[in-house]
Amino acid sequence: MLKRRYGNRSEWKRIVKRKYAQYYLNTKEFTGVITLLKLVQVTEPLWVNYADKSICIVDDGYSWMQHFPIENSYSITTMFNANDEIVQWYIDICHEIGTENNIPWWDDLFLDIIILPSGEIILQDEDELEDALSSNLIDLDMYNLAWNEANRITSLLKEDKFELLKYSKIHKEQLEKHLHTVGDVHA
Repeated sequence: MLKRRYGNRSEWKRIVKRKYAQYYLNTKEFTGVITLLKLVQVTEPLWVNYADKSICIVDDGYSWMQHFPIENSYSITTMFNANDEIVQWYIDICHEIGTENNIPWWDDLFLDIIILPSGEIILQDEDELEDALSSNLIDLDMYNLAWNEANRITSLLKEDKFELLKYSKIHKEQLEKHLHTVGDVHA
């Protein structure tokens, strides 16, 4: 069974205090749900390593904005530091996107594409996709969907034609108007 993940990250124990907003947008540039999670307070920072780079993606004051495009097989999380600078874009390749109790979710299809502000593109978790196929967690159609979508997006990124990244800051500003506190602990 694929891992189902939710846009409000309610299961994430690292977040002590959060603010959350979501919005349905229907424009020429994007149609779907956008969520914004403001990490007011976290238990500890989270750093990720890519080759020779170490990047903080979670800390007090950071924000994660996620796009859930309609009828697509990906979701994009834009991660902002406490100074509202983008630290990375993280594209999850998805089998399916939907909503439950008005909260958007995605079924993670293992492959991920990370884009750093420098323009560097990193493909990640190919081994997890291969393992999922060999253990029959996914079928060949799902495997091919993951690779086809990852290759399509990577090509668009290399040609600077993946337009949604250009709207990250604009969409974040729109969502910030709707932020509200969600509980005090592990909301």
